[in-house]
Amino acid sequence: MTKKKIDSEKENNHIENSKFKIFLKEYVPYIIVIIFVLLIKKFVVSPIKVNGESMYDTLKDGDIMILNIIGYRFSDIERFDIVVVDNGDEYLIKRIIGLPGDEIEYRDNQLYINGKKVNDKYATNATDDFNVKVPSGSYYVMGDNRVNSLDSRYYGAFKKKAILGKTKLTIFPFGRIGNKE
Repeated sequence: MTKKKIDSEKENNHIENSKFKIFLKEYVPYIIVIIFVLLIKKFVVSPIKVNGESMYDTLKDGDIMILNIIGYRFSDIERFDIVVVDNGDEYLIKRIIGLPGDEIEYRDNQLYINGKKVNDKYATNATDDFNVKVPSGSYYVMGDNRVNSLDSRYYGAFKKKAILGKTKLTIFPFGRIGNKE
């Protein structure tokens, strides 16, 4: 090989290395940010949209909320928390009514848990009478708009692993921003 050809190859390699360095310098920070955002969305918090009227009056169709994915893993799920449940076909936004082992009864539009009368300030309309025992490791969820909600009365109790997280912060529409109980 001639000296000219070797110098030409070195120059081409140098140009390719320079282009690669420029690419790294320019695009890698964006790639890192995108990966970071995707990881946060998958494991920490994620936006979720309310579909339907099953949680009306507390939540409205089209509300966008923040789903706290990681926080509930470090705290207990409590009665009346608003949670997002994966029922296999879709995500449901509902309220925890029954904890593992509870006996839930609605009689004459009154909630009884383990035989004790409990004030259910979230139900926006009448609830048909029923009685159910929540299995160990499962949770009984209901929508606040009881006559317009497919919930545990339809699907049955949900295992803890089906609960994706808690939610209470509405971020859109702007007129409804804030914590929802």
